[in-house]
Amino acid sequence: MHLLTSLFVLVIFGLQHIPRVYADDSESDSIQTFQYNSALQASQDAIGQTLSDFRFTNEHSQALSMADFRGKPLVISMIYTSCYKICPMTVRHLSSVVEKARAAIGSDSFSVAIIGFDTQNDNPLAMQYFANKQGISDKGWNILSADDKTIKALTEELGFVYFASPNGFDHLVQATIVDGSGKIYRQVYGEVFDTPLLVEPLLELVLDKPRTEQTFVDNLISKVRFFCTSYDPYTDSYHFDYSIFIGMFIGGFIILYTVWFIFREYRLGKQPPVV
Repeated sequence: MHLLTSLFVLVIFGLQHIPRVYADDSESDSIQTFQYNSALQASQDAIGQTLSDFRFTNEHSQALSMADFRGKPLVISMIYTSCYKICPMTVRHLSSVVEKARAAIGSDSFSVAIIGFDTQNDNPLAMQYFANKQGISDKGWNILSADDKTIKALTEELGFVYFASPNGFDHLVQATIVDGSGKIYRQVYGEVFDTPLLVEPLLELVLDKPRTEQTFVDNLISKVRFFCTSYDPYTDSYHFDYSIFIGMFIGGFIILYTVWFIFREYRLGKQPPVV
């Protein structure tokens, strides 16, 4: 009887002292349920937001700021280095699309940055290791990390929502396209996405938007390049379509010739008849 009573007391005492992994209401302060729809809404609401002049450290421990990227478009991808599947897949696909964009627009026409948001682990050394592993360390990307305060403010302005979870972090996979003035222009979603979703906005920003430092002739050439650069879904690449330019030239010539012909006939009709 005493043995049964002792066991009963031990069981009750033990149940009261088992550590609780999750709280009843909020799971815990650091583990929250990720809501896709609200995260997507926050991301979309960020479009048009001008990013503040945040300070970063690159993989070589050199200081950079957002102001260093002004003047041309910037593609930002938020990652965490301990991610073993989604982030590597995302970065590798992004790298493939970036190369296609550079081939179509120019290798120096826009910048790319990946930023580690796990501030406890994503230091310059970890970011360098991640970049080497994903094959982007020699592709002219900016491999950046920052302190906790900066990351929290940056992710809020980007509309990038993330929560700590048992598997690392839950977050919306997005690439943010920022224009040359630092304003968020477009959001692109998914680990794997169609090439035009990233390239088309960059084409618009680089070739279709007039820039004050360009001359009239440079802007005209950019316009021609914009209208004549087309996407080939069979090769999943962009190329300059000369046939469009030739068609435009022929069409313009026909229009001018038609106008000249009508004007000439009109003048001949106004002349008095020869007696």
